Amino acid sequence: MDTENLKLFLHLADTLHFGKTSLACHMSPSTLSRQIQKLEAEVGQQLFERDNRSVILTDSGIKFRRYARESLEKWHEILHSLNDESQILKGEISMYCSVTASYSVLSDLLSDFRKQFDKIEIKLRTGDAASSIEKVLSGEVDIVIAARPDTLSPKLGFITIAESPLLFIAPTIDCSVRTMLNAKDIQWDKIPLIIPERGLARKRVDLWFKQKGLKPNIYAQVLGNEGIVSMVNLGFGVGIVPQLVIKNSPFEDKVEVLSVSNPLKPYRVGVCATQKKIKNPLIAAFWDVALNKNL
Repeated sequence: MDTENLKLFLHLADTLHFGKTSLACHMSPSTLSRQIQKLEAEVGQQLFERDNRSVILTDSGIKFRRYARESLEKWHEILHSLNDESQILKGEISMYCSVTASYSVLSDLLSDFRKQFDKIEIKLRTGDAASSIEKVLSGEVDIVIAARPDTLSPKLGFITIAESPLLFIAPTIDCSVRTMLNAKDIQWDKIPLIIPERGLARKRVDLWFKQKGLKPNIYAQVLGNEGIVSMVNLGFGVGIVPQLVIKNSPFEDKVEVLSVSNPLKPYRVGVCATQKKIKNPLIAAFWDVALNKNL
């Protein structure tokens, strides 16, 4: 069975960039374009709308993406079920996490995993931590390293690897923010805040201010915790980030953790995948390694 065109389609549906996909798949953009056109001819529908500046999925492309993911998943499942249990596991696992999580949590997991399953390839993407749960639920990736949501969907499995307090941090340099924080009574509704644009941390910060009956003075909303620490370091405001981010930041000694009343609820960081995916032998292998690391 030829699954290569499905893989090419899924990669392009992810990047929406012919240049990036052709480079990753070791082919020229013109060859990639011909393969996609061939696939569209077989399907009888246009899967992508493209011009010189953009590529987007059509409605048919969105439906076909779901089919392509399910087909590849079932193809790998049947291959493994037909093979002897003693045969070495081979294949690819797609993962997503923040940059910080990639070396603070994932690195140890991957080290142990590779010792046992060196024929399984890892396709890792990094980005905003707030997008993690969405990506695994949509089927865009197999596994994510993420903070456990307050309410976990029954479709998901989660293994806690570490706990990380969610902290208020301030710049250590002389600046107007330090002056405001050195006041006898800190006026939290006046302090400029640098907070996540969305996600679990944002919800907890909003709740913290609501419980105090205050409206936060938001200076910046940032995608990515690393960017928050960088802006705090420069004296733009007070930020809210997990302790894991601070410990792995080059600005760790240039920010100060603030003591606040009613501290924010800590993060439970771990491995997350859909219950359906966990049944896949490749995902199950990684899951078993993660179980040996959990708290």
